[in-house]
Amino acid sequence: MTPLSWGIMAAIRFRSESKIMHRYFRRLPLLLCTWVLGVGSQSGFADDQPPQTASAIEARHVRVYSESNRFGGWPANHGIWSWGNEILVGFSAGYSKNNGPGFHAIDHDQPEEHLLARSLDGGVTWTLENPSEQGALIPVGNGLHGITPPGLKEKPWQDCPGGIDFTHPDFVLTLRMLDHHAGPSRFSYSNDRGKTWQGPFRLTVSDSDGRQIAIAARTSYLINGPHDCLIFLTAAKSDGREGRPFCARTTDGAKTWKFVAWIGESPQGYAIMPSSVRLGKTELLATIRCRHESRSWIDSYRSLDDGSSWKLDTTPVGDAGEGNPPSMIRLTDGRISLAYGFRKEPFEIRAVLSDDQGRTWGKALTLKANGGGRDIGYPVSIQRPDGNIVTIYYFHDAPQGDRYIEATIWNPVTRQK
Repeated sequence: MTPLSWGIMAAIRFRSESKIMHRYFRRLPLLLCTWVLGVGSQSGFADDQPPQTASAIEARHVRVYSESNRFGGWPANHGIWSWGNEILVGFSAGYSKNNGPGFHAIDHDQPEEHLLARSLDGGVTWTLENPSEQGALIPVGNGLHGITPPGLKEKPWQDCPGGIDFTHPDFVLTLRMLDHHAGPSRFSYSNDRGKTWQGPFRLTVSDSDGRQIAIAARTSYLINGPHDCLIFLTAAKSDGREGRPFCARTTDGAKTWKFVAWIGESPQGYAIMPSSVRLGKTELLATIRCRHESRSWIDSYRSLDDGSSWKLDTTPVGDAGEGNPPSMIRLTDGRISLAYGFRKEPFEIRAVLSDDQGRTWGKALTLKANGGGRDIGYPVSIQRPDGNIVTIYYFHDAPQGDRYIEATIWNPVTRQK
């Protein structure tokens, strides 16, 4: 596998959020490239934690999808994959509408498309692809922020026959849900870099007591071998609401998925959208989006037995504003990068780095500054062969501005303490 197979193996984290923020997005790549200097900002960790300063870095910003009166969003709910300098990312595309403060600015009564964008030059230029034209990755369910585009109907879900070769050099896996609380969920895969798709296949997992888990799936997985894959998911809690993270595993090429372990105790609020990396033969690190009452943060959990048990490790991000999922990747030099959206003033896309396997984390770095409001983030990331990171997210520049998909290309050269 290429050095960027972490982008495939840890492939991204797809999750949705509370109904207050529920529904939005759509098309066209605007190839705008500008070099900018990120603006430093001051923010505070939640509760009694010390204040955090976001440091300025140099970054190149490229529009992936930007259309007038359209809403592009939530890459973390879809996934990202890479092969050298070829990058594929998914996102939602709907129509813009002002729904008032605290709500996504998307028209719930207009079609929502699930699109792909592909770059062949490391994220500098992009072209759009619509898999629904081949009858694949059809957007359906209560998890949509809009409606299924007219004339589209999802194929009946099947039981996967198994035998999938996860190590195929052009393999892509995406896991998706119908509802962000209780699912159900399904998955599709491709052996030609997302040009054609097999599926949808129903995703079923039973817990250690034999009860079927209500799964709200986003794309986050680690490949262990030809027929062996570990996936990271969110389950409904006992009250039927999101969420509690767990991991499941197949050793028969996705014919069956077996529960491995819960990642942490059942939370008072929610703990959702795990993003994971492999640190060693049996050592894993998972970061989790957490919220309780008005506080939102990102915790990390460590497993030393290949996912069979997990222990709370650190809090890489003590304050994420109103909350955002982590996008964590392991770099070729062994460091870890974790990107996230900071959903309160000054509304930024940020990242933190660790050079000790996630035991401590550096100061927050600002990847994109001056957002128009809270409707930002849901990043996904990969590392290019030249060492630069490509982080893709949704953003807007003014409170009522159209939401667009952007890629930030940045060099994680500075080791921060």
